Order: sequence, then structure tokens, then C-alpha cells
Amino acid sequence: MPISKPRYLEELESHLRTELQALDLTKGKIQELKLQPYREVFECFMEEFKTYKPLLASIKREYESTIAHLQEKICTLESVNGVLVTAADQCTRQILAFQQQEKIEIAKLKEERLYLLKLIDKMTEEKCSLETQVAKLRKTVAEEYLRYLNECDARKLLLLDLNEMYRQKEELRLTKEQEDVLDEDTVKLKVALKVARQDLTKAQIDLNTMQANYGDVVPRREFELQEQRYNELDYKLSVLQKDFDDLRDEYEIMLDIHKQVSEDRDRYFNDLIAVQRTSTPRPDWNKCAEVIIGGNERWNSLAVGKTSDQLVDVLLEEIGGGLLRERDTFVGRGRSEKIPPYLRCDGLVKNKKLTKKDVVILLRDIWREKIIADQQKGRQSSLSDFFLGYFQKKHGETVAFDWTYSIYENLKLYRSNEMMALFLNVLTGSVDEGIYHNHLLELNNLLKELTLADTESTGVLTEEQFTLALKMAFPLKTEDEIEELVEAAGFTTNVGNILYRLLFLEDDEGKTEPVVTKLRNQYVINKQTYLNELRAELGALLDVRPDDLRAAFCIVDHSITEQTLESYLSYAFQVPKDQLDPAVSVPMETLMQRLMTGDIHRQGAGQPQHGPTSHTAEETDHSGI
Repeated sequence: MPISKPRYLEELESHLRTELQALDLTKGKIQELKLQPYREVFECFMEEFKTYKPLLASIKREYESTIAHLQEKICTLESVNGVLVTAADQCTRQILAFQQQEKIEIAKLKEERLYLLKLIDKMTEEKCSLETQVAKLRKTVAEEYLRYLNECDARKLLLLDLNEMYRQKEELRLTKEQEDVLDEDTVKLKVALKVARQDLTKAQIDLNTMQANYGDVVPRREFELQEQRYNELDYKLSVLQKDFDDLRDEYEIMLDIHKQVSEDRDRYFNDLIAVQRTSTPRPDWNKCAEVIIGGNERWNSLAVGKTSDQLVDVLLEEIGGGLLRERDTFVGRGRSEKIPPYLRCDGLVKNKKLTKKDVVILLRDIWREKIIADQQKGRQSSLSDFFLGYFQKKHGETVAFDWTYSIYENLKLYRSNEMMALFLNVLTGSVDEGIYHNHLLELNNLLKELTLADTESTGVLTEEQFTLALKMAFPLKTEDEIEELVEAAGFTTNVGNILYRLLFLEDDEGKTEPVVTKLRNQYVINKQTYLNELRAELGALLDVRPDDLRAAFCIVDHSITEQTLESYLSYAFQVPKDQLDPAVSVPMETLMQRLMTGDIHRQGAGQPQHGPTSHTAEETDHSGI
């Protein structure tokens, strides 16, 4: 049987309902208005029960004081909230103003770039016109030179004729004078002969006297000349003596060095003999053409430009590919939680016997579908989960593992293929998926800048236009890196223009053009350099805390933004941004390994790199990107 309520309780409840219905809830402070009827009911209750009134009064006082305190805090927070709303509005307006200013600056820069391109075209036309004028002037100068040369030869012939005429005239004059002399008086000639003989005798006496007195005397001019030569020879002798002393010292040093080098040579020769005894001879890679499908032609295409280590990988891939195609089934790895979702099954799964071309086509479709799905969801999902879901949606639950196992085995086999190696590393969690999207973003920016540089929409760019577009797309790259990309694009002395859209093509097996490959290599090199600078800045720390890593990032990269810095710290410590604990530390090696697998790159200009980087790029493991 239901228990009936006391009459006083029913009166209190009726009074409470009446008061609540009489309230106007459309006005402000609704909660305070509703609280007043409850206060009155509570006071009536206390007045009725005198025994419990002191306890109930103390309870009421405590609640009243707590409510008053909370109301004061709410008033304070409302004022703070108003200040925050005002500050947020101001920040929003400033951000919009900055964005508008950046748009204006970008528009101005684009106009300036178009103006410079037009100026370059104009200067090129002027250069061609000036070259044409120079060619004409050279032709004119050559004609004038021939004319002046002929005139010079004619002038020389005239001078020869004139000299011949003077000579003939002089001969006629001398002949006439001789005839006149013969006609002179013979007596006059005898007297002149006698006087000449007397003068000759006197001159002979004087000559003999001079020879007797001054035969052993040296002239002063010759003496001074010999003295000067002596001083010069003495100075040269002192210099040669000093050089001889220096050479003797160097010779003694060289003897010591030669002795050490001889000892090192003998030791190295003995080591060489020991190595030759223990090492195997260099393999003849041409023998592989006999066992490779396609013969010499296919092997030569596979082996071009590869080292011995790379040739071993190619040979293993060819042999492993044949063995993989011969298998009909794979053994499932079980349903343990440690097994990845795309391999988590029991029993036997069927081998789809896919070729490298088939795998590359499927990987492209998987990337495309995943990007679309992530954009629809608004967040990035795990590739390992999407990988299995893709085949389940396309082929059903029962056949999905046949495809995942077949593709996974091919990915493990063809590690020299850049696309397949990157997909495997992202699938297994060795590399962050952001690296793939960052590479796509770089290619998209480069294609956009090349298209803008092609003002006439011909699909062809010159070397200057291509270089300018590279600098616009990659403002942080050094001159050496830009030059490497220009060389990879195929610009030579004989080829002045290229079809820039062909630089982004891929073949059926996922092999990219040299420019795309060079971009990947430069990304890895710059990332390694960036992390090396970060390690050097952290110094000898064994355990790194978030504040230490934050300070190192800010010192190494002054242009890094707060949002990017927070994402790097979150990735390094494997926790969400709002759960970073300043007291938690991670070992240095673990931290650097995590950063190496993530999409970490410099946000601003860094240290200039000296010298070419092509040799480093060849030594880089492409599976890391």
C-alpha cells in the first residue's frame, strides 16, 4: 500500500508549485528568482521543526555564503570574459589586416616579377639587334681593312720606284764628279799626297805612344759596369746560399717523411697482400644477364649507373620476384594484437601474383582514395587501417587479405623502388605520412611557379626562366641546390629550352624524373643537417625535456612558428599538445630517432652549405623518405 504524505508536506509542495508558476521566467536572473520560493519553504520548514532549526539554520548560512562567493566570482569572470572578447576581436582584426597587407604585397611582387620578365625580353631583343649591328660593322671593317692594305702595298711600290730613281740620279752625279776630278792638276794631287803621308806618320807615332802608356788601363765606364755586376752577383750568391740552407733543412725533413712513408707503404703493402689473400675477386655482373628474364638488354637497363651494392639489390629483387610469382598461397600470421590489422588473419591466403606495375597502380589509387577520405572526415587516419579497409570495401571481407598479403610481400621485395619503399615505411610506422604530403606540396608549388613563368603558355621554358621559378618556389634553397636542380632538369650548352611538364612524369613502375629524385635527396640532406644542428645545440644532454627541445628549435630556426613548434614537440614526445609535461624527459637517441622519422624541416633560412651535395645524395637511403 502506498504511504500517504504528511499534510504539512503537501501544503509546502503546493505553495512551492504556486510560487514557481507565478514567476516571470522571461526576465534576467532566472536562477535567483527560482531560488527565492525554495528559501521561503525552507524557512517555514525550520520554523515548524524547532528541534532541527539550529542545524538547518547553520546549513542555510553555509549555502548562502557559498552562493554569494560564487556570485562574486561569476561577476569577476564576466568582466574578464568581456576583456577577452575585446582582445579576441582586436587580434582578429589585426590578423585580417596582416592578411590583407600580405595579399597586397604578394600582388605587388607578382606585378614586379611580370615587369622584370618583360624587361628581360626587351633586353634580349636589344641584345639580338646589337649583335646584328656588330656583325654588319665587322663586315664593313674587314672591307675597309682590305682597301687600306691594297693602298699600303701600292704606296710601298711607289717608294721603291722613287728610291730607284734617286739611286740612278746619284750614280749619274758620282760619275760626273769622277770625270771632273780626273781633269784636275797632277801637281796638286802630289802635294796633297805628301801632306797626307806626313799626317799618317804623326798619327802612327801618337798611337804607339798611347798604346805604350795606357795599354793596361781599364776605362772608368767599364770599371763601374763590372763593379755593378759584382754587387749583383754577390747579392744573388747570398740569396742562393740562404735558399740552399732552407732546401737542406727541407731535404732533411723530407728524408724523415720519406722514411715514415716508406714504413707506412711497407705496412700497407703487407696489409694489401693479406687482404688479397682473404678477399674474394670482384664479381662479373654480366653473367647475371644469362639468368635474368629479358637477357642482356634488360640487365643493361637495370644495371646502368648502379653500384655493386645496388646491383645486388636488383639481382635479389629479380630472383625474389620470380620466386614470389611461383607461390600460390601465403600463411596467415594469426590474430594477435601485435600483428598489424592488414595481416591479422588465420589459415592460407591466395597469392594474386602481382607485377611491379600492378602494385604501383594500386598504391597510387590507395593514396588518392585516402586523401579524399581524410578530407571528408576532417582528420588524418592511419594508413594501416585504411589499407585493409580499402580492399574490404572494394573486394569484400574474404578476399581483402589476399590483396594485402600480396602487396605487402611485393613491398618488402622491391625496396629499391622509391614509391614502394615510402609506402612500406609509412605503412609500418617507420616514417610519418606527412613526408609524402610535404613532397606532393613541393611538387605542386614548383609546377605552379613554372606555369606562372610560362607567360605565353607554350609549355617551354628557358634556363633563366626555370632558375627564377625554382627560386620563387624554394626561397630557402642555396645557389648550389638550385644549380643541382637545373642540371637535373637537363639544361646543357646545346639545349636551351625544355618542356617543363615532362619533368613531373612517372613511368609504369613508379620511377620519377631526375628533378623529382633530386628534390627528395635534397629534402633528406637538409633534414639531416637540420637535426645535426639541433643535436649540437642540445649538447651533451642525455635526457631531453620539452623546454630544452623548444629552446634548441628556436635557436637553430629563428623563423619557426609557435604552431609548428608545438606540433614538433608533440611528435617528439608522442603526446598531444595539451598534455606536454615539462618534467618528463626522453633519452637523446630516442628523441632524435623519432624526429628523423617525422616531417621535420627548416622554416627559415639556415646555415649556407658549401660544395656540391650530389655524392651525399647518392649515399642517402631513399627508403627513409
